[in-house]
Amino acid sequence: MKKLITIFFAFSLLMCGVTVAQDTMKQDPMKSDKAAKEVKITGKISDDGKSFVNDKDSKSWTINNPEAVKGHEGHHVTLSAHVYADKGEVHVMSLKMAADKAKKASKY
Repeated sequence: MKKLITIFFAFSLLMCGVTVAQDTMKQDPMKSDKAAKEVKITGKISDDGKSFVNDKDSKSWTINNPEAVKGHEGHHVTLSAHVYADKGEVHVMSLKMAADKAKKASKY
């Protein structure tokens, strides 16, 4: 009987260790990527289409999907993008040409 209790106790300890190991595996390394919210930012895309300079603070961001801005290199645009401040990157979801303030002023 003592042997059976000892085996059961050892099996219980083993199962606790397996449970803890599985819990640590559930952590998603991409969680920070999923947490990024989509924001609208206005600025200029670089001539090579690989970076973006924000009008508000003149901060430069790397565009991690440059194919999304193809054909808009050097243009002043408003991006809908996921911003990853820790990496200094933006993931462009959509863009539209921004209205220039000088053009607006000349209309009136």
